[in-house]
Amino acid sequence: MYKLIIKPLAEEDAKDAANWYNEKLDGLGNEFLLALEATLDAIQRNPNHYQIVYNELKRALTVRFPYGIFFTVKEDAIYILAIIHTSRSPKVWKKRG
Repeated sequence: MYKLIIKPLAEEDAKDAANWYNEKLDGLGNEFLLALEATLDAIQRNPNHYQIVYNELKRALTVRFPYGIFFTVKEDAIYILAIIHTSRSPKVWKKRG
């Protein structure tokens, strides 16, 4: 199995999104984190399932929440670079890739 490495900026992205959802509805941020965890598990199981969107950067979409998880695969490790709302500019994740 691949080793999953979540970069600090991606962790910050996830925390910010969870906090935003919790402000809208108590507990919704926790549901977002569960959806995120499920998608990260799927990426870890089969990272080659996901399409390349820019250079070697791949994207997986979360279920229920409009977020993309942007990552690269190098040898036996998956690097999560960004967790970004799908309406945000691609410049955000392209700078991290």
